[in-house]
Amino acid sequence: MKKLACAFAALMLSACTAQPLRGTGDMGLVVERADGSVQVIETSHNTSLARVPGLGDLSHASMVYSRDERFAFVFGRDGGLTKVDLLEGRIVKRVVQSGNSIGGAISQDGSLVAVANYTPGGVKIFSTDTLDLVADIPAVSADGKPSKVVGLEDAPGNVFAFSLYDAGEIWLADLKDPAHPQIRKYTGIGKQPYDALVTEDGHYYLAGLFGEDGVALLDLWNPDAGVHRILDHYGKGEQPLPVYKMPHLEGWAASGTQAFLPAVGRHEVLVVDTGTWREVGRIPVAGQPVFAMLRPDGRQLWVNFALPDNGKVQVIDVPSLKVVKTIEPGPAVLHMEFTPRGERVWLSVRDADKVAVFDTRTLEQVAELPAQKPSGIFFTARAHKTGL
Repeated sequence: MKKLACAFAALMLSACTAQPLRGTGDMGLVVERADGSVQVIETSHNTSLARVPGLGDLSHASMVYSRDERFAFVFGRDGGLTKVDLLEGRIVKRVVQSGNSIGGAISQDGSLVAVANYTPGGVKIFSTDTLDLVADIPAVSADGKPSKVVGLEDAPGNVFAFSLYDAGEIWLADLKDPAHPQIRKYTGIGKQPYDALVTEDGHYYLAGLFGEDGVALLDLWNPDAGVHRILDHYGKGEQPLPVYKMPHLEGWAASGTQAFLPAVGRHEVLVVDTGTWREVGRIPVAGQPVFAMLRPDGRQLWVNFALPDNGKVQVIDVPSLKVVKTIEPGPAVLHMEFTPRGERVWLSVRDADKVAVFDTRTLEQVAELPAQKPSGIFFTARAHKTGL
């Protein structure tokens, strides 16, 4: 009986000291770019749960999530790929897989994570369970020259789509059999594709062109049709202003039959008909937009800006296409992320070392968290969206 009592007491003590059970649906990570760390946060009460250091160079960091939302795969600028356990607040494994990487994607079934590399170029594919390398796809153009890889996105069917910056090509890598990737190449798509997106329905892959005006569009539902040029005015040639920061194409947003694009080198957001991929309007805004992000219900569009206007955020009412409020949360608002149902939005305010949380109905700030030079904010709801 004495042994049984001791065992029971030990069990109760263990239960008292163990971490409480919780789900992951309201969690996320905030990148602290200067410290090479991430903060684990939760959105139900707007609190920070843990800080995880040791992730290397996070000056251009992004991440994706496992389908159970527990693990984040963080892509660092130093070529590091780091698997982070959100529930335990720790690094599970870290591999430095290249000299310079620029982002990545996770496969539709969640079994593979792919990394896009600048140096030495190419795409590497890893097992999400072990971070073991399962495929290495060198990015070599038709003339035998290596290329930087940009715009790596997931597409339906365990396919990854990406662009070759130096070669002006789009590749589709089918990883249904990871040991034998099937590559389909589209050449001559335009000069210097710099970023790309896949629409949330997995229908289109769009690559923005830095070396000329326009966007290259590939219909993933009909890949035999090849690549088509759209929005020939969208790019450097028309700009009346210096471009202080190129917009991220993942900052594009679609609501109903309209897409909203940050205009390159202009103080405007472009409105595009997604049926024809033609411009149908422009919305004047306070500066050069970087991200134009829709609230999950599509009713509001939130826009942040490049220098010298990067202390502002504007809210656009989608039905009227009018700016309804200008918010000034602090200097250098780098990123925005909506809670899964859109009742709040989190803003990283780098030069004020904070994250500001706003109510999207009242447009008033409701919370603030300290963070060391925050940049990207990524919530676990991304695990269930194509192209994110």
